[in-house]
Amino acid sequence: MIKILKYGEVDNGDIFSRVVPKMDVEKIVAEIIENVKENGDKALFEYCEKFDKAKLSSLEVSKEEIEEALTLVEPRFLEVLKTAAANIKRFHEKQVRNSFIINDADGIVTGQKVIPVDRAGLYVPGGTATYPSTVLMDSIPAKIAGVGEVVIVTPPNSEGKVNPVILAAAKVAGVDRIFKVGGAQAVAALAYGTESVPKVDKIVGPGNAFVAEAKKQVFGKVSIDMIAGPSEILVVADGKSNPRHVAADLLSQAEHDVLASAVLVTDSSELAEAVQKEIENQIPMLSRAEIARKSIDDNGKIIVAENLEAAIEIANEIAPEHLELCVDNPFDYLDKVRHAGSIFMGRNCPEALGDYLAGANHTLPTSGTAKFSSPLSVDDFVKKTQYTYYTHDALKKVAEDVAYFAEKEGLTAHAKSATIRIEE
Repeated sequence: MIKILKYGEVDNGDIFSRVVPKMDVEKIVAEIIENVKENGDKALFEYCEKFDKAKLSSLEVSKEEIEEALTLVEPRFLEVLKTAAANIKRFHEKQVRNSFIINDADGIVTGQKVIPVDRAGLYVPGGTATYPSTVLMDSIPAKIAGVGEVVIVTPPNSEGKVNPVILAAAKVAGVDRIFKVGGAQAVAALAYGTESVPKVDKIVGPGNAFVAEAKKQVFGKVSIDMIAGPSEILVVADGKSNPRHVAADLLSQAEHDVLASAVLVTDSSELAEAVQKEIENQIPMLSRAEIARKSIDDNGKIIVAENLEAAIEIANEIAPEHLELCVDNPFDYLDKVRHAGSIFMGRNCPEALGDYLAGANHTLPTSGTAKFSSPLSVDDFVKKTQYTYYTHDALKKVAEDVAYFAEKEGLTAHAKSATIRIEE
């Protein structure tokens, strides 16, 4: 049963603390990465047989498999995918950055070019659950950014097939290539390349502890979006909130993973008790009841705070992945929230809207990293390059200042490189 605590009974920084099983993930992942680096496709086939129980003849999903998948997906789901894709596209098109140029001084031109990465790799989970939504959320911003090639890696089932809904989402989003490989070995393949899987410049997307650790270990060889931890939700709700709605929202994250954290902060003891009871009523009805039960029992909390201002203080300190403001006038509190991955405003905005249809991205910073990082966006798929141009006359005006500055740093060659052109 979810625990009810008074504000201050647990440190704010420990509100999202989890019961984490001990496992030497770092060592296991390092060995997997080294094997893939050395043996390429051979290692991937072996890991697929070991972990996914599938014996593959090819790692890449064929066009025929994609076309077959489209016939297996319900027409209504295809339409919903297209609706979601349109909303995601509309939202992310607003994020596009433009190059700029400054040439308002005689003989001087400076500027910045915004350039997409050549190739991006998207990790799409396929273990305890299947996420076509992640396909849309990760690939559409990449396409808007102008990435040359968008590649998906996702684990197959025991028959060597990728779930049709994943392939359908990839088709809708315009993904270029799809590979049947998951886990740390998929991240290694994207980072270093194999005979089949191309090396990418950036890896994005959520995954389990092994995937997260693999992204951490290959960072530097390639860029990554973030080190994503288990899912989190913080619901801030006043006493007028419907306990059935709040309980459902908490469980929407608890069913993701036994390590997920679902927390309610409220100024009402009555709501706290009602939500506690309602969670117990709803868990048995869930398809993933066992996962939700363990998540709630191990990591779930209800915090009774003095007022909503204190609840916002908690939100800012722990920087949750998802923050729901279940109050009458949520925009009154919006400017007070400084740290959260994504904010869901009002009583009619469950976090699930953000997962699927609203358009804002659902690949979000977790574990407090929302204090310094952002949701996945078009920015994740571009880089910036600067350029500078001076005429001889323009350089002549500043050469002595450049040299003086350089000499203050003890870098006489720097200084000479500026003055030598003027001396000549």
